[in-house]
Amino acid sequence: MIYSIGRFLLNVIYTVIFRLEASGRENIPREGGVVLCCNHISNFDPPTLGIKIHRKIRFMAKSELFEVPVFGPILKELGAFPVKRGGVSKDSIKTALNILRGGEVLGIFPQGSRHNDGGMGKKGAASFALRSGAAVVPAAVIGEYKPFRKMKIVYGEPVDLDEFRDDPSGESLERATEKIMSKIDEMARTGVPSKP
Repeated sequence: MIYSIGRFLLNVIYTVIFRLEASGRENIPREGGVVLCCNHISNFDPPTLGIKIHRKIRFMAKSELFEVPVFGPILKELGAFPVKRGGVSKDSIKTALNILRGGEVLGIFPQGSRHNDGGMGKKGAASFALRSGAAVVPAAVIGEYKPFRKMKIVYGEPVDLDEFRDDPSGESLERATEKIMSKIDEMARTGVPSKP
């Protein structure tokens, strides 16, 4: 209930203030585990990723945020789960995999920190997808969070990672990550949903 209300209110706010539009929403599977991977340019990105789609998105969030009175419980109700500063713990990895195996959507920003210069993404998204069998949907936030300037969120078709599923090596994971990041970068440049 809290998630639905929050999504509705933020959708109205983002649509009015940031003139946010979405394309490629049909590329997100209606059911089953999905790793939704997006570029990361601002703290405003998590709502941007989720408010235009009907499936609930789960996110990792810094564990300190859950200790903040009022905000912490709300964050939990919104589907976030804690990750400790300095690295993803075994508990966080287990939670992420359980979310995906349970048929839910996990939102991840593979770049890790906020920046605009592209670059190599972290391997977590590819690892979670390959270990859980979840689909990987690339997404890109385009524009700047400035009032009344048009912004866009684009969702691409699921990335085909079948070639990497039988190879658990680090090199394979690296190549899978490169493939995911190239799709995100492509959409950030073109504003058009990517193909597999």
